[in-house]
Amino acid sequence: MKFCLNFTIIGLILLKLLKHITMKRGLNLVFAILLITSTALAQSKATLSAEIYGYKQDMVYFDCMQTPFIRSEFHTNPGEIHCYTFDCDGLVCMMINSRTKVLLQPGDSLHVSINYEGRNVKSIKFSGSERAVKNNNMFRSIDNIKRSMRYKSQLLGCVALDIKPKSRIEDSRTLQTKVNAMLASSPASTEAKEYASAIIDSDVYISFMEYPVMYASVRGLPIDKQEIGDYASIMNDAVLRSDAQAMNCPEYASLLMRYCFYKNEMEAAKSGSTYQMPTRFEDMYKELATFYKDEQRDFVLYTLLCNFIRNGQEIERADALYSDYVENYNKNQNYKKVLDSLLQ
Repeated sequence: MKFCLNFTIIGLILLKLLKHITMKRGLNLVFAILLITSTALAQSKATLSAEIYGYKQDMVYFDCMQTPFIRSEFHTNPGEIHCYTFDCDGLVCMMINSRTKVLLQPGDSLHVSINYEGRNVKSIKFSGSERAVKNNNMFRSIDNIKRSMRYKSQLLGCVALDIKPKSRIEDSRTLQTKVNAMLASSPASTEAKEYASAIIDSDVYISFMEYPVMYASVRGLPIDKQEIGDYASIMNDAVLRSDAQAMNCPEYASLLMRYCFYKNEMEAAKSGSTYQMPTRFEDMYKELATFYKDEQRDFVLYTLLCNFIRNGQEIERADALYSDYVENYNKNQNYKKVLDSLLQ
């Protein structure tokens, strides 16, 4: 079993040592400094613990979606508590065994009990600090809404089941309405609700842009015969976000990238020209850098660079674009820190 560190204990131990070298007159001041320091350290930490039953793999994995440097792994042992404490300066989404997502904020302590049935999660329960439990019960409620609607996350699965584009788009709108109503009354933190809604926006708007094209390609039904209205205006009511939690959400980066290519395709169609979606890393970088500004541009370029470097092939191709990104577009220093570490 791994034990989680309590920083108030550090303060008490240091205090005992300092009693031998500190005059009584300054003891109260030293105690105050130690207490403030230990409290600040604790507030920058988050703790995730899990006990897992019915899991058939050899290892249990914790992975952070925001950075590759927050991760841990444990040997599978039913009933054992796997505990991991880490530094964070904002909300993070942790993946347990690559499938179960949980949210943590600085100062949170979350315990997750998971029961598997085969490869699927049969049940999951949360305990721990109040905010963490509320946030993750809210996050789990979204899965329950999707499940009740039989709303699939994988678009290829929808094509395989021959779900018509009209139905997928209508279901996506319904999902967004239901989730927004649930979030409005949820006691979860503002940050957690904003992060969750960014994921739903991604699900919904990527369905709008991607599914009609995918369905036409696989099923052979042209977009103008799919009864979805004007595909060129399907995103007219969408408002793309640039708030901190949207810019913290990997799924939202995928939405921004797809929206760029969709809009450029629609503009090309208006002028009667043919648009070819970029497939080369360098071409994607150039098109995204031209299309977006400020925080959105910073986020999509960082995500593109990060994914390319982590793919581990021809990393040297990222060097020139990394220099351009840092010099011209980088605003969020956390993005730069991650890229610097990946390139070392």
